[in-house]
Amino acid sequence: MDSWPRSRRPLQWLNFKWLNGFTVQGAGTVDGQSITSLHDSSSPANAPHQRSTGHWHSSGAKPTLVRFYGSFNVTVRNIRISNSPQCHLKFDSSGGIKVKNVTISSPGDSPNTDGIHLQNTRDVEIRSSSIGCGDDCVSIQTGCSNVHMKYIICNPGHGISVGGLGKDNSLACVSDVVAENINVQNALYGVRIKTWQGGVGSVRNVTFANVRVANVATPIAIDQFYCDRGGARCANRTGAVAITGVAYRRVAGTYSFQPVRLACSDARPCTGVSMVDVRLSPAASAPAGTVAPLCWNSYGEASGTIEPLGAGCLQRSNGYAMPLTQPSNYTC
Repeated sequence: MDSWPRSRRPLQWLNFKWLNGFTVQGAGTVDGQSITSLHDSSSPANAPHQRSTGHWHSSGAKPTLVRFYGSFNVTVRNIRISNSPQCHLKFDSSGGIKVKNVTISSPGDSPNTDGIHLQNTRDVEIRSSSIGCGDDCVSIQTGCSNVHMKYIICNPGHGISVGGLGKDNSLACVSDVVAENINVQNALYGVRIKTWQGGVGSVRNVTFANVRVANVATPIAIDQFYCDRGGARCANRTGAVAITGVAYRRVAGTYSFQPVRLACSDARPCTGVSMVDVRLSPAASAPAGTVAPLCWNSYGEASGTIEPLGAGCLQRSNGYAMPLTQPSNYTC
C-alpha cells in the first residue's frame, strides 16, 4: 500500500456497487492488517490515540474495509472483519440490508474505526453480532430509516450511535430506529444521539430497549453540542437538528463517569423523551467523583424505577409550542 501513489490509494478496499439480491457468507476473515500502536510516551507528539500503521500509510485518508453502495436486498452473515484502517462494514445509499452473526474486531484505541456504518440506507436488520472497535459499534447517519438492531454485543467501542448529524449546517434525517437486547461493555458511551450545532432536519422515533451496560463511561447520551475538531472549538450556532420521540426502556448496568447526559439545543429542545426502568450504578472501577445526571432542555416523562436519583431529570413541559421542523426546504 505504501508504494501506491497517493492519488490512487482507494477509499474502500472491497467495494460492491449496484447489486440486488446479493449474499456474502462463509467462515473466513477479512483482515485489514492495520497494525495499531500507541506513540511512545517520550515522543514530543505524545498523542494517546494516534496510530502508526504497518500496511496502511499513516498519512492521508484510510480506506473502509468492506463497502456496499447503491445495493438492495443484501445479506452479510457468518464472517469476521478485523483490523480496518477506517470503517469495517459500510452501507451507503442502499436498502433491504441484513447483517447476521458477524464478528468485527479492532483495538479500542484505533480511532475512526466504526464497526457498522449506515448512511442513506433504509430497511436494515442487524442481529446476533459481536463488535469491538475504536469508535461507534454501529453508526447511523443521515438518510437512514427503519433500522432494527438486536442481540448485539459492543466491546469495546463508543456504543450504538445515531450521528453525528448536521455538520456544516447540513440537512439530517433519521427515523424509526430500534436497538434492543444490546450489551455494551468497556465503552465510552452506551446508546447515544449526537448532532452538530447549526444543522437542520430531524431525528424521530428512536427506541433503545433492554440495554445492558458494564463499565461504560456514559450509558445514555444526547449531545446536541457535538464537536469533533481534534481539540479546536466549534462556533455556537442557533439552529439544530430537531430530536423528538426517543425512548429508553429497561437500561441497566454500571457506569464509570456519568449515568445520563441529555444535552439538548437551546434553540430546539428535545421533546417526547421517555425513560422507563433505568437502573444504573457506579462501576467498581469508577473514580470517587462521578458526575451527576444532566437533563438540559430535554422534555418528556420518566416512569418505573429510575436509578440513580436524578437520572429521570426530564422536564414535563417546555411551556410553549415547539415546532418540530424547519421551513419546507429544510424538512425531511
